[in-house]
Amino acid sequence: MKSFSESYKAAGVDITAGYKAVELMKTHIARTMTEGVVSGIGGFGGLFALDLSQTKNPVLVSGTDGVGTKLKIAFMMDKHDTVGIDCVAMCVNDILCCGAKPLLFLDYIACGKNVPEKIASIVAGIAEGCVQAGCALVGGETAEMPGFYPENEYDLAGFSVGVVDKERILDNGTMRAGDIMIGLASSGVHSNGFSLVRKVFDLENRDITKPLAVLNGKSLGETLLTPTKIYVAPMLALFDQVQVKAVSHITGGGFYENIPRSLPEGYGAKIEESVLPKLPIFSLLMQEGNIDKRDMYNTFNMGVGMTLVVAPEDADKAMAVLKEAGENAFVMGEITKTEGVELC
Repeated sequence: MKSFSESYKAAGVDITAGYKAVELMKTHIARTMTEGVVSGIGGFGGLFALDLSQTKNPVLVSGTDGVGTKLKIAFMMDKHDTVGIDCVAMCVNDILCCGAKPLLFLDYIACGKNVPEKIASIVAGIAEGCVQAGCALVGGETAEMPGFYPENEYDLAGFSVGVVDKERILDNGTMRAGDIMIGLASSGVHSNGFSLVRKVFDLENRDITKPLAVLNGKSLGETLLTPTKIYVAPMLALFDQVQVKAVSHITGGGFYENIPRSLPEGYGAKIEESVLPKLPIFSLLMQEGNIDKRDMYNTFNMGVGMTLVVAPEDADKAMAVLKEAGENAFVMGEITKTEGVELC
């Protein structure tokens, strides 16, 4: 018999709704189970057995992040099955920047009112993200917090752990001027810059469900909710076949903040702007917000979700591996001995 508290329910917390949410999410969680999972859901901790047979000196790599104010669009559209993908993506894509393989993921959902079907929909997205990343959803927490969050709103964050052999941690110490920078296309705005997005488009005072020709017939809401692309499978394939010197996940801060994070002191990147994907959403943002080009590249991914650096002699091989994995990859520039990012 499950516990029940009439007093707690009167205070706004229905623990029976929590039990129902768990039951509804079980089928989604089951999709993410990998060989390392030892425990089921419902315990006090998620157990995962490391297979180190192919790893000489294992190093654990962790990453945590949330979805941010992109959630506001999910509330407005009453669509909750994709933001979980964003949550996973923001964590596992960061882990890739060390050369690591994601192993497991945990989520944290805080809400004003636990509506089991809505929570299950959120977890369905998280599970889909975990499947795409090849990692297991080993646990999580749903916190019902009446009076702290509005009834129809929630926050979503996550945490991931991966592993990399110490000798295979990406080393930018071998970087040289003339090395090649390759970009991987983004799926859209991903999960950064939405405070500016919401201000520019004044989302609360416009119809975001109306199809727009400038967005190829998609609505603004649908376009903005496009989930963050997860790059795990193609990047792991690349790590196995090519020496990658550095990887940058292009998140908040855009090109000007994230690319230098992966480069050694004294080095920079010269990027050919004309080869970058031209996504209509960024042109619309720039136009409606009257945002200058530098601010755009300093806030958004501008069509590039991830960058990587290889030696010139490895560039063709890297491109072939990425394209075979189904990625829209392109040579976007080269490394220079001048610090910073130069668009030309």
